Amino acid sequence: MRITCPYCGTRSSHEFAYLGDATPTRPSPDTPDVASTFHAYVYERDNPAGPLDELWYHTAGCRRWLKVARDTRTHEILAVAFARKDETSLPEGME
Repeated sequence: MRITCPYCGTRSSHEFAYLGDATPTRPSPDTPDVASTFHAYVYERDNPAGPLDELWYHTAGCRRWLKVARDTRTHEILAVAFARKDETSLPEGME
């Protein structure tokens, strides 16, 4: 599988570390029943078949977190973007 990093270009997936599903939102510590809410956030995950937003870390490249839209059935990469919302462009001098 090849992933096109917005900073480094197309690379083998072996250069990346997979973190998992990018869709869960960290609960607030002020939430009532916070222990079970955090337990669900950390341990209870679906295993969907089809398009899924995932987090990947480019360990052998730019060391940036990426949000990768991948079809879990075919491993087709549908989209790649920086995970941080404010990290939308490349540094100066890089195009």
